[in-house]
Amino acid sequence: MQFTTSLKQNHLFRRLYRKGKSSAGRSVVVYCRKNGLGRNRLGLTVGSKVGKAVVRNRIRRRIREAYRLSEAEYRRGYDIVVVARSRAAEASYEEIASCLRKQSEKLGLIEKEERREAPAALSDPVLPE
Repeated sequence: MQFTTSLKQNHLFRRLYRKGKSSAGRSVVVYCRKNGLGRNRLGLTVGSKVGKAVVRNRIRRRIREAYRLSEAEYRRGYDIVVVARSRAAEASYEEIASCLRKQSEKLGLIEKEERREAPAALSDPVLPE
């Protein structure tokens, strides 16, 4: 990812949950807050209730890829945490990507007028069928 680094520290996650804005969708919940930096920081959370390790890692890869493909459209200078819900385990890549985009638009991370066509990669980049 060009404009994004990882968010890994627990106190940053907790501050984001407490003071940030949030928007919940069917498969993901997105939290965001300005960070005062010139880049975004992305954190992913997939709880053990969602499934076993293989399922959780697949969801993480799908969320990370959905973010990566639309990263250029995101505003800079935000901490973003994406929390996967249990429905994400059964959701396809396209459903997760559209849910992430819709919640990001609601929070103002992506401008609705700037919405472009989705990239050519419409199939699941992680697990080809």
